[in-house]
Amino acid sequence: MARQTDTTVTNDGITDQYEEYLMPIWKDLHVPVKRATGCTLEDFEGNEYLDLFSGIAVTNVGHGDDAVVEAAKDQLDEFVHGCTYVHPQGPAAELAERLAEVTPGDLQKTFFCNSGTESVEGAIKLARKYTGSKEVIALEMGFHGRTLGSLALTGNKAYKADMAPTINDVAHTPAPYRYRSPYRDADDETFVERTTADLERVIGTHTADDLAAIVVEPVMGEGGIIVPPTGYLRRLKEIARDHGALLIADEVQSGYGRTGELFASEHYDAVPDILTQAKGIANGLPLGAFTAPAEIADAFDSGDHLSTFGGNPVACAAALATIDRLEDEVTANAREQGAWLSEELAALEAEYDVVGEARGIGLMQGLEFVDPSAGTGPAGIAPEPDAEFAKHVGNYLREQGIVAGVGGYYKNVLRLQPPLSIDREGLERGVAGIRDAIDAELEAGR
Repeated sequence: MARQTDTTVTNDGITDQYEEYLMPIWKDLHVPVKRATGCTLEDFEGNEYLDLFSGIAVTNVGHGDDAVVEAAKDQLDEFVHGCTYVHPQGPAAELAERLAEVTPGDLQKTFFCNSGTESVEGAIKLARKYTGSKEVIALEMGFHGRTLGSLALTGNKAYKADMAPTINDVAHTPAPYRYRSPYRDADDETFVERTTADLERVIGTHTADDLAAIVVEPVMGEGGIIVPPTGYLRRLKEIARDHGALLIADEVQSGYGRTGELFASEHYDAVPDILTQAKGIANGLPLGAFTAPAEIADAFDSGDHLSTFGGNPVACAAALATIDRLEDEVTANAREQGAWLSEELAALEAEYDVVGEARGIGLMQGLEFVDPSAGTGPAGIAPEPDAEFAKHVGNYLREQGIVAGVGGYYKNVLRLQPPLSIDREGLERGVAGIRDAIDAELEAGR
């Protein structure tokens, strides 16, 4: 079929092309994007939107950051591809050394790939090779990717329907989801003790004493912005050690300044054995990585794991510039603005019964919407989740020129994960928009 060229591109035209030529990837097509700068998206008809989602926590230093763009352009003039694992090249070597400097503890050696999913798959292979064991434990409601291996770790049937994950040796343990936990009223120490006792029970009843790794998101993104209490990750690492296993921290979404520290693990005084990374690592260019101490990393023999495009020099150059920006000022801004945003969202929780809980850390924040008139929800612990209300709030915001995410295990959490360069004015507009959206939905009787 001859290609049809139309010099006048519209939002509807792009949407039609998606429906005609792309396999289904999203139930709703949201804001078509022609260009983006900072925290602003522009569609094909000149409409501008405040971006509070940053492409699912990817453009952490802002869309089109000058330093990142220039670094990528400079590398394009040198060379674009040589396969990192065939031809040693400067950007990958420099980035690997930089990651050894900025990641927690004694993490030293990195394997580069293309995405978060691949980083998780590679980390599992490394853990199995190092320990000689096969079984893996992940969290209920967790998310680790959509390829068949990483999908086996994901604790949500919504992503698994009609699929057949290929890793059979996976068990799941309850997430540290205090709002809907039977231990919700316990102090932090007791909550950690009881939640990790559930993990010990799962190990005793669902495994064959062949544990290679426990995989955890330090802050759970797709699960609904679930933040564990202090001591949780540290206890997970102790349990992993007791069973000869490794702790893998999946920082694909929570890393690169998102929580106000370069990596969320740093909030919890628990250095993981393997750290997976992607999303914000190169501010939008495709790059993933997993990093481990030399002793663990050296369990891989040459050829055990390979990636043709992993460590692409243009993406690595962008990543180096991204880390510079994060260390210079952007992570500190996420910490400062995130503290303000937490207080504002807590005020919404106190004001509106439909806001069951406001939670988050840094600029990884969420509002869980509930129906207080419908009685208690799952396990009779907290009010019924209200996915429809959350969806309507998200739609209202979009109509007012604000883009936010809606997700969570029950699809009832408004997810706020803006570029970390966002200023107070932008956040004030976002909070005012959320308040207006809630008021509008309540007035509509929803």
